[in-house]
Amino acid sequence: MLRSNPIRMVVIFVLAMGFNRSLAQNKTISLQVNQDRLERRIHELAQFGRDSTGHGYRVAYTPGDIAGRAWYMKQMRQAGLEVSIDAAGNLIGMRKGKNPNLKPIAFGSHIDMVPDGGNYDGCVGSISALEVMDVLKENQILTDHPLEILIFSNEEGGTYGSSFMAGHLSEEDLKTVSQSGLTLYDGIKAIGGDPDHLRDAVRQKGDLAAFLELHIEQGAFLDQDHIQIGVVSGIVGIVDWEVTIEGMANHAGTTPMNLRHDALLAAAKYIQAVNEVITSHEGRQVGTVGKLSVQPGAYNVIPGKVITSLEIRDLDADKIMMLFHEIEGRAAEIAKTSGVTISFNKIIGTTPALTNKSIQDLIIQSAEKLDLSYQVMPSGAGHDSQEMATIAPVGMIFVPSVKGISHSPDEYTKPEDMANGANVLLQTILALDKE
Repeated sequence: MLRSNPIRMVVIFVLAMGFNRSLAQNKTISLQVNQDRLERRIHELAQFGRDSTGHGYRVAYTPGDIAGRAWYMKQMRQAGLEVSIDAAGNLIGMRKGKNPNLKPIAFGSHIDMVPDGGNYDGCVGSISALEVMDVLKENQILTDHPLEILIFSNEEGGTYGSSFMAGHLSEEDLKTVSQSGLTLYDGIKAIGGDPDHLRDAVRQKGDLAAFLELHIEQGAFLDQDHIQIGVVSGIVGIVDWEVTIEGMANHAGTTPMNLRHDALLAAAKYIQAVNEVITSHEGRQVGTVGKLSVQPGAYNVIPGKVITSLEIRDLDADKIMMLFHEIEGRAAEIAKTSGVTISFNKIIGTTPALTNKSIQDLIIQSAEKLDLSYQVMPSGAGHDSQEMATIAPVGMIFVPSVKGISHSPDEYTKPEDMANGANVLLQTILALDKE
């Protein structure tokens, strides 16, 4: 009778374990999303809220939004998820993991849209989240962590769903009138939420292992440079001011040019100064004057008052204020030479939100494994991830927007780019699960 060699048996066992682990790793790397299913679902979702002219109107809380949410919940149930609606109206799809003691890895975006918007903003991330769940189900892969799809309500109206989840809004905010014409209170009720128990929607810091959001870039950097994946380093802070310029209204025919206190002329100089200040510094900061109201607004009256605006966006809060103070100084000079007064009233401000560096690295590794080109870049637009970053480690993945067009019926992302982003999302989730 042959004796077994204990050392030989241990070596065989170790080699077998390594071989099995290698097979498992190769299996997860070889997983691919279904590009055709991604594209089909994008078009299916686009039908909800579409009017007779073919334009989309899936503004939060409207019938189109309600119908789109019902369709999305049906897709989640077909993927085997436990589906619920939280008190803020956010859709949640839960998939159990091997270890119920681990915190969930969450991912998703939003499906509501701006009036007459496009079919890809928010929707690419939401449909890709579904696709990830379907691929895991079809390949019988059970992650260690529980997984959650989060589809936030009313992102376009002001990231309200994620703000409520992060505990940044109160019952007083429910009085706000949304783009649908409903208050947030009535809108949340219309989509199945429970505004009377809003605190139930709040997640505490540490409740989630991570949150990932795939989104179209909404700018032209990736498309112009033919880069397949954007690894988001952070979401810019946004600060808005209302700017009031007061001169003196007077008769346009009888007041000489050198005796005028023309508020609109001063406004023109101010707008030019904003552009000069913003472009005089290195970086990707942006400054915009997007509002102008002239009073009294008559052909034969010199403008006596102008109400205008200022918005500055950057990934550095200190830089935003530095730029503002420089613009404020230029405005003081314009006011002095023009015989007017210029005042700034801060309306709203959001702080920059940096994404988690470890998750950035995992996104990069996933892109490299898939042989996809990538670029680390900031997000110039606001997203739900900005709110979620206050309660969980956050990562964001961008895919190209053709010609940088967004918030428009002409918004478009190619099917292969959607699939690339969804594959990076899938591989990043699998990598996070093993952290």
